[in-house]
Amino acid sequence: MPEIAEVARIVHFLKLTLVGKRIAQASAIDDPNVFGKVISAGSQGKYFWLTLEKPPHLVMHFGMTGWVHIRGEKTAYTNYYKKMKESDLEQWPPKFWKFQITTEGDPAVEVAFTDARRFGRVRLVDCPGDDIRKHSPLVENGPDPVVDKDRFTEEYLQKKMKTRHVPIKALLLDQTMISGIGNWVADETLYQAKIHPEQYCDDFNDEEISTLYQNIRYVCQTAVDKLGDSDEFPDHWLFNYRWGKGAKDTATKLPNGEKLAFITVGGRTSCYAPGVQKKTGRVAPGVKEETVESAKKDPPKKGSVKKEAPKPRKPSRKAPQKIKDEEKSDESDAEPPKKKIRSKAPEKGKKKLSTAPEKIQEAPAEGRRRSTRLSGKSGDAQTSSYW
Repeated sequence: MPEIAEVARIVHFLKLTLVGKRIAQASAIDDPNVFGKVISAGSQGKYFWLTLEKPPHLVMHFGMTGWVHIRGEKTAYTNYYKKMKESDLEQWPPKFWKFQITTEGDPAVEVAFTDARRFGRVRLVDCPGDDIRKHSPLVENGPDPVVDKDRFTEEYLQKKMKTRHVPIKALLLDQTMISGIGNWVADETLYQAKIHPEQYCDDFNDEEISTLYQNIRYVCQTAVDKLGDSDEFPDHWLFNYRWGKGAKDTATKLPNGEKLAFITVGGRTSCYAPGVQKKTGRVAPGVKEETVESAKKDPPKKGSVKKEAPKPRKPSRKAPQKIKDEEKSDESDAEPPKKKIRSKAPEKGKKKLSTAPEKIQEAPAEGRRRSTRLSGKSGDAQTSSYW
């Protein structure tokens, strides 16, 4: 999901190409998932907007896969364009576009908002342009660590941490507390601060809170300054080694030799270095830790059912000569034994017959038994929350 740095990158290109231009034409696909009423809160750091000559103004959120493309500009990253076909690069409007804008002038500027998974949001906010942050969905969110230096202070962070009782990773992800911090920014911040991700936020001393504050500012400011271009991030950052859990070529250690591990609590996954990020207080219960090495050995497949080893067959007492043959093959598919027949009561005048059950000879254990295996097909659907 695009976070504070990726949003800063798009705003940079919008200021460079679109600000000062008059819109001549706008078109949109009728999609209620993208265009709708302002009914939910979002994140200050993950929202961006365009103020126009008069209201309403355009407020946007990328969701999971949203992006803004400007014709002739490479607003995305190098790897994005490397993966695209030449025909897709030349196509305009681009795939999965939701709305596009064309300006007056020659040459005209063409901008398109795209979203493959349709979790993005585009809203029109009816208010004076200067007051846009005083209205929903921006007003419900916490300060931006880069834009709001006067609001996001060490004292502010200390107050929020002391009055809450949640894992520190959860606090950082709460957009009503701090705007713009997503999963990778939170993991990077905690690694640089040497803080365990699941330690409760009200268990830190003043020195630890000060260290955390400085690293929030450092990570967010550096990422924004680099316009979210990960190729420009420092080599010692966790970001460069945290991706691809369970993949074949995934790094299991940092350059300094520290091992990487993952923690899952409350459905959220954190990558961290347990040798560096030590626990100094209480942590959330139910923490499940998994090293990168263990994830690579046997990565789970979606929808699959683990096959159990077949149980060894107990040899029949009455047919010991068959054991060696059966060890070389599967168990036999023997016929069920015949029911024992009891003799009827003797009629009058006739000699009473024996009522002992007849001796039934068991069927030879020959042939093979068909094995039954459970398997599942991996599903296509995947749902994620982006708020």
